[in-house]
Amino acid sequence: MKLWQGRFEEPTAKDADEFNDSLPFDKKLWKEDITASVAHARMLGKCGIISEAECDEICGGLETIYSDIAAGTLEIKDAEDIHSFVENELVARIGDSGKKLHTARSRNDQVATDFRLYVRNANDNAVKAVCTLVESLADKAESGLKYIMPGYTHLRKAQPMCAGHFFNAYAEMFLRDADRFSSSRKRMNVMPLGSGALAGTSYPIDRNMTSTLLEFDRPCENSLDGVSDRDFVADYLYNAAMTMMHLSRLCEDIILYSSEEFGYIEIPDAYSTGSSIMPQKKNPDIPELMRGKTGRMYGHLMGILTTLKGIPLAYNKDLQEDKEGFFDAEKQLNGCLGIMAELIDNILLRGNRMKKAAEAEFACATDVADYLAKKGVPFRTAHEVTGRIVRWCIAENRTLQNMTIEEYQSFDEHFDVDICETVQARNCAEARTSYGGASPKSVKENIRSIKKRLSRFEDSV
Repeated sequence: MKLWQGRFEEPTAKDADEFNDSLPFDKKLWKEDITASVAHARMLGKCGIISEAECDEICGGLETIYSDIAAGTLEIKDAEDIHSFVENELVARIGDSGKKLHTARSRNDQVATDFRLYVRNANDNAVKAVCTLVESLADKAESGLKYIMPGYTHLRKAQPMCAGHFFNAYAEMFLRDADRFSSSRKRMNVMPLGSGALAGTSYPIDRNMTSTLLEFDRPCENSLDGVSDRDFVADYLYNAAMTMMHLSRLCEDIILYSSEEFGYIEIPDAYSTGSSIMPQKKNPDIPELMRGKTGRMYGHLMGILTTLKGIPLAYNKDLQEDKEGFFDAEKQLNGCLGIMAELIDNILLRGNRMKKAAEAEFACATDVADYLAKKGVPFRTAHEVTGRIVRWCIAENRTLQNMTIEEYQSFDEHFDVDICETVQARNCAEARTSYGGASPKSVKENIRSIKKRLSRFEDSV
């Protein structure tokens, strides 16, 4: 039975019914719908709007429905949405008392509340999943403390750095993602229930009581906004899109660094695939697919923003489009975060390849210029001298590491024998001890900081 059919003489057309039907996807909200309905019934009973006996009967009926759905003995079907299904099932079980559940409530504030409860839980799960990935990255950074690798700008070798610095950089990105989700939770934890269809209700309800029962921080302060606000959906999808963007960047680096041309890391067989024709291939399909899913996440964000941009106050049926994209985004985000954490835990670091690469293509050239600057040579002059040294090395097929002290001094008299040690890749990396720098010492401090900040998020969900 439709909850609104009394106004109509003729049934809805079959194709219109199918078009309007949201049960195939909003049935995911059954836990939230029953939970919010129990809280609403208890409030109605406490306020004397329904009797205590009716309250107990309604809550008891709702609890049996919850148990039956959870046990798989009750199939959610034959209704236009999850709210209709629960109410119809309640009436079928307890009779006319069940018809009183909807007193002082509209489907408008009901669905807004149910979906907030669902998104709030999804938000908490996202924080947990992001934190798990950060833990994996910090642990891998510790494994990388003993290795030196080249850092890049413009995808060209730039300066040597501790390999752990690479993993910490991504840990910092994902910590920001955790912070965004955590911040969004505060904004979304406001209860719409009690807003009615749009204007509140004439019944003497206690919205603070319902808010407390459902663990919201407070009821919303404007009923028009309460039933039509879906900012919390857009917030989650924006945060998810940012997180997927960071995942995509990490995937790109993993794809590059695991290739034969780089060879700094090796993806384990369990997270690789092969070729149907080329027997030698070990393909990074998992990070490639994850990188591809980022566009899908951006699409869901643009979808909700486009849906919301032209909706007048208050509730409009357009808002039914807030769920399917969200449910897919939630599934994709949690799946990607979980797989990436496992992949990071299991990738192998190839220290010899990293070290060899860090010593090639003049990655230590900045340290030559800094050496001269520390001797009193103006940095711009030191930069020009070093550029001439690099040009000479290229012409003579030499490296900064195999130049003699006499050859260095032919370019500038300030060079001394210690320059030969200065240009060793490990020494270059170890010298970068500034706060946030790439030396093993600084990286170790960064790992400690990351783990300390992680604990704040773990305690909050």
